[in-house]
Amino acid sequence: MKQPDTYNPFKRTEEGTFPALSQNSPLRYLTFSALYFAQGLPEGLLRFGIPAWLAMNGKSAVEIGSFVAICILPWSLKILAAPLMDRFTFLAMGRRRPWILFGQLGLGVSFLSMAFIGDPLNNMFMLKLFGFFIGLFAVFQDIAVDGMAIEILPADQQARANGLMWGSKTIGIAASVAIGIAIINAYSFFHAIAFFSLFVFLILLIPLLLKENPGEKLLPWTKGEASKTTACIQVQSFRELFASLIKVFILPVSLIMGVAAFSFSIGRGLIDAMLPVFTVQELGWTDADYSQTFAVIKLVSGILGMFVAGALIDFFGKVRMMSIYLVLLILLVVSAFFLRDYWQNQYIFIGFIGLFYTLLVFTTIAVFASAMQLCWKRISATQFTLYMAISNLGLASGAALLGPLKSFVTWEYVVLAFAVFAGLMLIVIQFLGFDKHSKAVAGLELNQIKIDEMAGKLKPVEIIVPSSGCFSARSRRYVTRNKAKRFHKA
Repeated sequence: MKQPDTYNPFKRTEEGTFPALSQNSPLRYLTFSALYFAQGLPEGLLRFGIPAWLAMNGKSAVEIGSFVAICILPWSLKILAAPLMDRFTFLAMGRRRPWILFGQLGLGVSFLSMAFIGDPLNNMFMLKLFGFFIGLFAVFQDIAVDGMAIEILPADQQARANGLMWGSKTIGIAASVAIGIAIINAYSFFHAIAFFSLFVFLILLIPLLLKENPGEKLLPWTKGEASKTTACIQVQSFRELFASLIKVFILPVSLIMGVAAFSFSIGRGLIDAMLPVFTVQELGWTDADYSQTFAVIKLVSGILGMFVAGALIDFFGKVRMMSIYLVLLILLVVSAFFLRDYWQNQYIFIGFIGLFYTLLVFTTIAVFASAMQLCWKRISATQFTLYMAISNLGLASGAALLGPLKSFVTWEYVVLAFAVFAGLMLIVIQFLGFDKHSKAVAGLELNQIKIDEMAGKLKPVEIIVPSSGCFSARSRRYVTRNKAKRFHKA
């Protein structure tokens, strides 16, 4: 039975411990925000701060683009990790918490290890190697955090939590870019990486000290047992998981979402890789100028995304707002192309970057919200990860495209190329039918229940359960024969 939600993070349980995350709203918001902030610290340095520093020290667009692409590449491999994390876990410590601890610890160790690279400017191989491992552990942490959020957040808190998570990651990116470059220039590469690694390790304490559900083990050697809530939703076989994933992803709307996310991310990855090189080597900015400007823009756009983007999407609808954002982005990029003679004016170009990234953040939030709505709850973590993997593969492709594209066209046409990818997304999202997709997913669920019943795995029972439990409402449902129980609404 689900315990009532509490709002006092300092109220201790009868055992003298903090409330479990599933029981306490402030602790949920704190935990998810802190973990996403931890993701943002290395991401800001790897994708923006270090590329600007490399550009300032004469590295070519090809070298910098390949470094960014390698750092982003693990995010396209999320689909390989998600099924593993859905299938295996240590339930006595929670369904997602063990994986969060694994990912956060690995993130801190690999990030700190990068600080000890000797002569990093002339050791691009080691920079790429540690950049890859940082991204790899961040992937495990990210999947586990998203999975936990899906499972323990009530529906009426999901939008607020997603906004806080997005804003926290943006603040982490902005802080690492601005402060990181300043520390590199004032002290050294080692001091900058070691400084931010300390924060990653400190944030590890939050999931280490808080349980996912009441009654679970805090550590492997402490008292506790698996929560019935997590035990009843644990996937039992890879065959079932992948069969369900194939069924839902070949639905037309799922395929359309994949194309839209990939196209949009190619353009985004291209601009992300282009800006540090172009501003430093062509416009004459210093790496500090770029990092500070970018940090402020990311911070402002992230905060606006937290409080404005989500509200607009909820009020006007996902497809409508995505269409508006994309049209504005295309108009902005085309205008910048025709006003390229004014790019040397720093204030004009800063204004372009500011508007561009604000619209980019708003569009990204809408894409994530749309992908979540299309997920089949039976395999929602893996399906959502598949969408994100496609998106991150697009980011890596866009970054890798910078070198070859720049060898054929000038910078203004590189910028204009974004409009092509945004235009493709604008066209395909017009065919996103959420209602039609929901009916198709409901049909898949009914068919799966019939298949399981015919196989003798399920039997019908009348149950009453809390909305955040294994099922969503009072109705005739099916549970495994050897675990059939009667639940009562809290």
